[in-house]
Parts: sequence; structure tokens; C-alpha cells
Amino acid sequence: MGSLISLILPALVPAFTDGVRGLFAKITGGAGGQPQNMQERIQLIEAETERLKALAQLDAPNGEPSKWIIDLRACYRYVIVTFILVATIVVVYSPSVPATIVGVFLDMTGACMSFIIGERMYLAIKK
Repeated sequence: MGSLISLILPALVPAFTDGVRGLFAKITGGAGGQPQNMQERIQLIEAETERLKALAQLDAPNGEPSKWIIDLRACYRYVIVTFILVATIVVVYSPSVPATIVGVFLDMTGACMSFIIGERMYLAIKK
């Protein structure tokens, strides 16, 4: 049962957080952060522009980073999942590893894949 929950729960996290946000918006009567008039809309756009400028300034490297670093930053989630998959394969096929450790690694693998697939599916459904 715990194994099944560890597979399903990460896939439901994005939908759950979106539901909680919507619930708070409904209770507070908010429009979900939507500006109510043109002045608020202009202030929101200016604040967003300043925030993006600050983030760009913080994220700007002292030169051009290597291509492999750019690629690694873009796919870090998949690299970590691949590492967990390989580690799980090694643990599963090692006869000296206790069954409880094998179960933990299998749960980690299932949770990683469930989170990635669930997040992609939720984003596709939300469109």
C-alpha cells in the first residue's frame, strides 16, 4: 500500500497545489492576483519588468558558459531520474542488499517517474 501511495502522490502534487490556490482565491474573494483596473495592471507590468531585470542580472554569467553546462541545466531533472534508475538497477540486482533497501529504491524510482509524468500530464490537461 505504501508503495502505491508513493507512486500516486507525486503525480497529484501539482493538481493539489493548484486546487489549494483556487480554494484560497474563492474564500478570500480574490481574482487570483488579477489587476482590477488599468492603473493596477500598469503597476503589475512594471513590477514584473523590474523583477525580470533583477533576475537576469543575477543569472548573467561572467562570460559565456560552456554548452554542456547550458544543456545540463536544462535537463537536470532527467539526469537525476536517470541516476536514481541506474542506482535502483544496481541495488535490485545486488544479492547482498536487504529487501527493505531495495523497496526504498523502487519507491524512489516510482516517485520520480510519477512526478515527471504527472507534471507533464497535468500541464497538458491544464492547457
